[in-house]
Amino acid sequence: MVHVPHRHSVPPSAGRPSGMRSDRHEPSRLRVEPAVARPAGPTPTPPGETASLPPAVVPHDTPGQSLSPSVPVGTRPAWRRRTLLRLAGASAIGFPVVATLAACAEDDTVHAPDPLAAQEVLARADAAAATAAIALAPQSNAALSTIAAERTAHADALRTEIDRVIGVYGDGTTPVHRTGALTVPGPGGSPVPASEVETASAQPATVAQVRDQLVRSQQAAAALARTESGYRAGLLASISAACATQAGVLLT
Repeated sequence: MVHVPHRHSVPPSAGRPSGMRSDRHEPSRLRVEPAVARPAGPTPTPPGETASLPPAVVPHDTPGQSLSPSVPVGTRPAWRRRTLLRLAGASAIGFPVVATLAACAEDDTVHAPDPLAAQEVLARADAAAATAAIALAPQSNAALSTIAAERTAHADALRTEIDRVIGVYGDGTTPVHRTGALTVPGPGGSPVPASEVETASAQPATVAQVRDQLVRSQQAAAALARTESGYRAGLLASISAACATQAGVLLT
């Protein structure tokens, strides 16, 4: 008879050496590896792999706190919408103010009178004298009325050319153009203030007086035409020829 040794059973909760059947029901213990010191700096990338960059950190836009100069390019916050609107509003207000100030400074400049301004004064004075002479010479009503209409047209054409040279603003308004004292050829040929000619033309005149005014205007326009060029020279030459016709044909 073979004698088999008897093994005593032990409760599962008791500790047992490894290798027994009851060990398979015990939970596996975690394996803790010792910490290994890593070298400073970026981790080298194995050959054949692409290094992944960490996401860029954008600093918060805290009121009253400026960004550090060490922040890399591309991480600064974008302009806020309120800041852009404020800058746009300041620009929209600033440009008209600057333009207005520049216009005011330009308006204070005193310019020399346009050479055509004296011819305009003479043309309007001749038209006023011809109209006033109708009362003293009603028989020459047709000729004097024609002269008054033509000389008024001459004055309007001269004024249009003067305004063209001065220019206009973008909204169609004419800038203030300050000029010096204006003189025109007087009866003796010497220059006299324009105000004297304008005052004298309002008085009743005879046909002879109107003829003398037209002769002076014809000579003044011809002399000025020789110093001008282009359209201005042609306009003055046409006015001079018209005055010669009025004085030598209509009032003979």
